[in-house]
Amino acid sequence: MGISKLTRIALGLVVIAFGALTLFLSASVLLDLFGIRERESPYVPAVVIANLFASLLYLPAGAGLLMKRRWSAPLLATAVGVLLVGALLLALHITEGGAYRTATIGALTFRTLLTWAFHLLARRALRYTEQPAEPTHA
Repeated sequence: MGISKLTRIALGLVVIAFGALTLFLSASVLLDLFGIRERESPYVPAVVIANLFASLLYLPAGAGLLMKRRWSAPLLATAVGVLLVGALLLALHITEGGAYRTATIGALTFRTLLTWAFHLLARRALRYTEQPAEPTHA
């Protein structure tokens, strides 16, 4: 059984809101807006860039959910991949003795798992419930 239309729309709006917040925060750190960079220091540029790219995938994926487009789920799966690459780069950064906040590990883990949940929910929400018409034989 699929997810209701209202749930799909709510999911799309949540994904868009999450994407907009992620885009704002990532851009603010990279561009040093509103003193966020200082508050988030030491930050790992690879993680911030991964978050930025993921945010650019959340926005169309959320819009696609609102329009019931099946390409939304693969966009969210791609965002998971981007975040996993960010996690790998964070691990390398830590291994090399780079400065980081321990909260970054938890935040990246949470974001990756949440994005995976968005992906799974999107797949379920966009699953076709109608069966294809049986061909008629003459």
